[in-house]
Amino acid sequence: MKMRNVFGEHHKCFGSMTVNAKGQVVIPAGARKELGINAGDTILVFGAVMGRHGLLLVKAESMEQMLGMMSEGLARFEKLVKEQKVKTARGRKER
Repeated sequence: MKMRNVFGEHHKCFGSMTVNAKGQVVIPAGARKELGINAGDTILVFGAVMGRHGLLLVKAESMEQMLGMMSEGLARFEKLVKEQKVKTARGRKER
């Protein structure tokens, strides 16, 4: 069934999944194809995304990339803070 995207361009509903007796689900084929999820990929499962009523599934590879970008950003920010402290200290000495 084709789902209409009512969540905006960055959010999408791919359909639904049913939990079987073993607690397993099948990720819809459209989601696997569009998100590049393949057999053997590790998926991280986060709970309490929307209170106590949701789950968030993220490819471990994607999480690693995101954390790497965040780490690089934090390092750049740390460098800027240090540079600003040096400039401030110089300004105080000149007074």
